[in-house]
Amino acid sequence: MGKAGTKSDVLQREQLAVWFATVQQIQNPVIAACLQMMLLTGARPGEVLALRWEDVNTQWRGIHIRDKVEGVREIPATPYMLHLLASLPRRNEWIFSSPTSASGRLSEPNTPHARACNAAGLEGLTLHGLRRSFSSLTEWLEVPAGVVAQIQGHKPSATAEKHYKVRPLELLRQHHERIEAWILEQAGVQFDSASTSEGNRLRLVQAA
Repeated sequence: MGKAGTKSDVLQREQLAVWFATVQQIQNPVIAACLQMMLLTGARPGEVLALRWEDVNTQWRGIHIRDKVEGVREIPATPYMLHLLASLPRRNEWIFSSPTSASGRLSEPNTPHARACNAAGLEGLTLHGLRRSFSSLTEWLEVPAGVVAQIQGHKPSATAEKHYKVRPLELLRQHHERIEAWILEQAGVQFDSASTSEGNRLRLVQAA
């Protein structure tokens, strides 16, 4: 497939299948889930790694992200993301925990991601490239730019966005779930959000 992009490191639509297949084969399920969440939320790598279990609101299906621009923002907890989180061990307060790290959480998983990308023939794709990929892939669905910016935590670029557009979580959810479903479809990931809705409830998974 060659490099992940031409000028910037970005996953193309036709590269999603090989990226997901290789990342899902990473032996550490916490790293595999973390990388998938980076792509599916378009969040900054540090924002994903800093997530705590208390940041996930299962009642309203939202995730609070500590935003370096706004301080905090809430994004939808989409079906596949809840599915990923429900499979992770709750070793401590961190969602993406690490039993060998002094902080108790993962540091940026650059090395395992680079290995996975090299195996997939996607050399050069960085963690921040996953954030760029989310933004680029939404163009296939013609999602409003303001919606994408709000999910990703980009600063509003226009006066109307800055002062007049207030999108509630449920409106963001309509778009974000469509984005997630489309990415999974293009990647060939078999996931039925309707049949797994009950299984998506976060539960305690004992650490090995």
